[in-house]
Amino acid sequence: MRLALVLLALLALLAPLVSAFASRARRRDFRALSESQMGALATLDPPEWDAVDSGHLAHLLVPRVSGTENNTQVQEYLSSVFAKLGWHEDKDRFTQETPLGDVQFTNLIFTFDADAPRKLVLSAHFDSKWFEQGGFIGATDSSAPCATLLDVAEALTPLLRARKARVDAGTPLLQDGHDEEDAAATTLQIIFFDGEEAFHEWTDTDSVYGSRHLADKWDAEYLPPSHEFVRRRLSPRPTVLDTVDVLVLLDLLGAPSPSISSYYRDTDWMFVQLSAVDDRLRAAGLVDKGAKEHWFSKYINQFSGIDDDHRPFLHKGVPILHLITSPFPAVWHRMSDNKDALDLGVLRRWNRIMRVWTAAYLGLSADDGGAAATAAPRNASPKTTDEL
Repeated sequence: MRLALVLLALLALLAPLVSAFASRARRRDFRALSESQMGALATLDPPEWDAVDSGHLAHLLVPRVSGTENNTQVQEYLSSVFAKLGWHEDKDRFTQETPLGDVQFTNLIFTFDADAPRKLVLSAHFDSKWFEQGGFIGATDSSAPCATLLDVAEALTPLLRARKARVDAGTPLLQDGHDEEDAAATTLQIIFFDGEEAFHEWTDTDSVYGSRHLADKWDAEYLPPSHEFVRRRLSPRPTVLDTVDVLVLLDLLGAPSPSISSYYRDTDWMFVQLSAVDDRLRAAGLVDKGAKEHWFSKYINQFSGIDDDHRPFLHKGVPILHLITSPFPAVWHRMSDNKDALDLGVLRRWNRIMRVWTAAYLGLSADDGGAAATAAPRNASPKTTDEL
């Protein structure tokens, strides 16, 4: 008994060290973009961002309750954007009982390189909340976050495509000492969840229908033995969930003066990088709204209690970066959450933050290599899974 107590005490002492080591093992180097590279990415704003109700937002700022015709039309629009970009599409379609009866839901999963062993996942829900009187749009909840994800995909696809072409041709570049062939092992995946909203009151069963279904599906879907991720890992046999580096969830964004916190210690280092990107953009004069406003808290808030589409993935061990303003916007679940609730300057700032942060995470550069890039040797030693 005494020996068991001693062992338990030692384990308690070692637990923080083990946790810290695991957290470090999941980290990856952010390849800091130069000022010119950052500026090139930040100023890619297409003409549609001259107004909050044009371009992508014009197709998203409509009532789109799960199972309705409008919801299907939004799905078709999202699919059309990624079809033009040449991304791989998966539809996770299912029917589930709700307080309003059986409803059909469809999660949309778009992946740049479906064969890549790892994924950076950016996500948001595209459905809007059901109200008996109808007409609720949900501009911040979550038309604007969805538009930002579309913007990131359009801005980074040329860079992803050019890098993949070099890697496939056997001519990857060394950028600041980083082999882009290794960086390319992590691709970009974008998920639009259906059925985030509760139909009556928010409960564990009347909420996050789409993310619950997809997390369960991927947790039970084992990778084939030929998959590169499997060959890098001994046991247990990995599932699709194991290929996710981190799930980044955007919600309730687009209104003025958001307050964003870090909620999880294992992804706080990513949050710090996100805040640093915003600092650099503001210092470079690349923010045209609230340049003196600090959106990102310096402290970890582990007691928020905010439930969202990240919950099913969090419970299955997937690292989470939750980008949601707290307190919620004043228009939350009100009919006033329409285009008038959105601020064009805030939307542009979010787009630029997410473009630059995502490019840094994936090791991309806006000038497609630049002076610091050279040909990488093909016989370079492969990195371990933790290093990818």
